[in-house]
Amino acid sequence: MAIEVVVHGAAGGMGSEVINTLCRDEGLRAVGAVDLQAKGDLLTLPDGSGDIPISTDLEAILLRCRPDVMVDFTIRDAAMLAARVAAKQGVNLVIGTTGLSTEDIDEIRELCHNGGIAAIIAPNFSLGAVVMTHLARLAARYFDSAEIIEKHHDKKADAPSGTALATARAMAEARGKRFKYTTPEKETLARTRGGETEGIAIHSVRLPGLLAHQEVIFGALGQTLTIRHDSISRESFMPGVVMAIREVVKTKGVIYGLESLLGL
Repeated sequence: MAIEVVVHGAAGGMGSEVINTLCRDEGLRAVGAVDLQAKGDLLTLPDGSGDIPISTDLEAILLRCRPDVMVDFTIRDAAMLAARVAAKQGVNLVIGTTGLSTEDIDEIRELCHNGGIAAIIAPNFSLGAVVMTHLARLAARYFDSAEIIEKHHDKKADAPSGTALATARAMAEARGKRFKYTTPEKETLARTRGGETEGIAIHSVRLPGLLAHQEVIFGALGQTLTIRHDSISRESFMPGVVMAIREVVKTKGVIYGLESLLGL
């Protein structure tokens, strides 16, 4: 029996790609869609197999479709509202929206506990990006200085990216202390050094033509080590999304990140 899925944020770039992917996987089935830009009551599936209901009203779609999983790629406020609605109806959550705070994740954990459901939340669903963070964590033990450059399309709502923040935190945890952050004697242009967390400078680039890219650069005497990942298509995120949908119906509680699903 196929896992039935409602996509929240279905008209966005990621939401549209999720629907495309659901249509190509025999074990998954798109049964409903939600988006604030929804026009009409039906969304024609891209593979020509039929139509599914679409609405601006998440609660109405969940009541009508009774899905196993809700996949969310929206913005932080919308994702949290959706999580509360879905949890009340016993619908499992796969959340790719970035910008969630620690308090948000704690709330989702409580929602899952009270609702007897599961959630998988990932700052990045690209398997290559997950491996990149894992490698950065391994390297962090051997270097005192590091910086992150993350580049995304100009429509991305948050900066820095959730992936960059998650990578920096993982690096600091593996190192066991802050990195050495270099402050210039004179900063002739404010914020040139970017943001800083755990002693790691994070630089955010936002330009049309980009999708999702990150470099972690470690520095030491006479050498540097660069770990880089590039997503050149939204298709790169879909294997991770499919993995999360399949796994979330088998568990309870909250899983943050795909590392444990990959055995990292």
